[in-house]
Amino acid sequence: MKKISRRKFLYCSAAVFSTAIPFDPFWFLAETNVEASGPVDISGKVFKGDAPAKLWKWSHEGFLYEKLKKNRVACGICPNRCVLAPGDLSVCRSKVNIDGILYTMAYGNPCSVHVDPIEKKPLFHFKPESRALSIATTGCNFRCLNCQNWEISQAKPWQVRRYELFPQDVVAKAQSVGAKSIAYTYSEPTTFFEYMIDIARIAREEGIYNLWISNGYINQKPLLELCKVLDAANVNLKSYSDAIYRKLNGGRLEPVLNTFKTLHEQRVHFEMTNLVVPGYVDDTDMAKRMCEWILNNLGPDYPLHFLRFFPRYKLDRLSPTPISTLIRFRELAMNEGIRYVYVGNVPGHEGNNTYCHDCGKLLVERKGYLIPVYNLVGNRCKFCKSVIPGVWV
Repeated sequence: MKKISRRKFLYCSAAVFSTAIPFDPFWFLAETNVEASGPVDISGKVFKGDAPAKLWKWSHEGFLYEKLKKNRVACGICPNRCVLAPGDLSVCRSKVNIDGILYTMAYGNPCSVHVDPIEKKPLFHFKPESRALSIATTGCNFRCLNCQNWEISQAKPWQVRRYELFPQDVVAKAQSVGAKSIAYTYSEPTTFFEYMIDIARIAREEGIYNLWISNGYINQKPLLELCKVLDAANVNLKSYSDAIYRKLNGGRLEPVLNTFKTLHEQRVHFEMTNLVVPGYVDDTDMAKRMCEWILNNLGPDYPLHFLRFFPRYKLDRLSPTPISTLIRFRELAMNEGIRYVYVGNVPGHEGNNTYCHDCGKLLVERKGYLIPVYNLVGNRCKFCKSVIPGVWV
């Protein structure tokens, strides 16, 4: 048998076992081999050292950065606020200072491109059963010990195989596969902000929705710019503890809470996920405080997903989250007053379904990514006519 790399095995396996949506062979048509010596720029020269010294065709000047003395630059995209001397890489590994100018090296070179059901994001209250073209480049501004996609989130742009898809090409690809949305996902899209927002602006003009699947660790000014072209988001509220954010994720809590407030103020539909990591995020009192903050600052109508953890990356010693913990958290959140609370990563559980907050009847039944029962008429409950928050049609 012909041998294949571990990476290709994983991608092929994902294709075989995915639900409802066939694998997109475009990956194999567009991938580019990466030489072990490092990335090659458009003149054919090889970058030396850990950070590139020259531009390549996937370079683009950074958005919202400040030039400082001695050719240093300060990135303004996320709360890390990286200050880079010439040749330095950012925390997210995607940006570099070359001769006093900040460049992103992740522009037009995504490492993952797939067609997904929108429920996978997860987005349960936005265009159900539609398809999203999902894209990602390398990089993340967090260092989560439990990262599910660490092979790309903790990599540099020149360390992976990649597509060549510039913004107009991404939109054209979405149109060709019949995707209603483009989802910026898998790694952390804030780290490829320049690429994301250029795609999003073209997509908006073409009537394609933009979905931001994020850790929410972004400064307000770029977020406000993104909100102009953003249709929906799923933001991961990783815990309601600054200490745990620092220990588990390498970030801080307050900027993420500010992101939720901004999305709420800008009237962007969003949903929240909370991955319940045993020993870190499974504290009942902390979950209660989190729900209280949500109700006091955002209201009861934004969907909240409690996700089951599975051992990955640097937390592979832990056991999966007990389903009983997820059920307890769901009941707690609903008793506190959050109207739409879901259990994730537990196929077939009733916590995957949507029930009317007024009459309690089943509105949307979910079997994996399929919807066998749908009892909404427009955005209203079929039975009691209550308005159900979300974007349904």
